[in-house]
Amino acid sequence: MVNKPLLLAWITSIIAMSGSLFFSEQMKFVPCTLCWYQRILMYPLVILLAIAFYRNDKEIYKYILPISVIGVIMAGYHYALQKIPSMSEFSACTSGVPCSGQYINWFGFVTIPFLSLIAFIIITVSMIVLWKRK
Repeated sequence: MVNKPLLLAWITSIIAMSGSLFFSEQMKFVPCTLCWYQRILMYPLVILLAIAFYRNDKEIYKYILPISVIGVIMAGYHYALQKIPSMSEFSACTSGVPCSGQYINWFGFVTIPFLSLIAFIIITVSMIVLWKRK
C-alpha cells in the first residue's frame, strides 16, 4: 500500500529542489544567503524521503519534521523580508545578493521564498499526518 503523505512529501521535495536548480542554473538567478540556507535544508530531504518511501518508514517524521519546521520559519522570515518594507533592517544578507530582492513576483505575491515556504509547509503537514497515523 502506498504511503500517500510520504509520497507527497517526497514529490514536493523533488519539485522544490528542481525548481531551485532551474532558477539558478537555467534562469541564472544568483541565490542570496537565505536561499542557500533553505537549499541546505531542502536538498537532503529528497534523499531521506526517497529512502523512507522505498522502505515505507513511518518513523521518518522524527527526522524530517524538525528540518521542515526550521525551513518553514526560515522561508517565512525570508518572505517577510521581501514583502514587509520595515523588515529590511533585520536582513541576514549583508553581502552579495540582497535577501529582499525579488527575481519573480507572480500575481504580486508569489516569489521564490514563497514557493519555498509552500514546499516546507506541505512537507511539514505530510509529516504531521504521518505522525498522527502512527
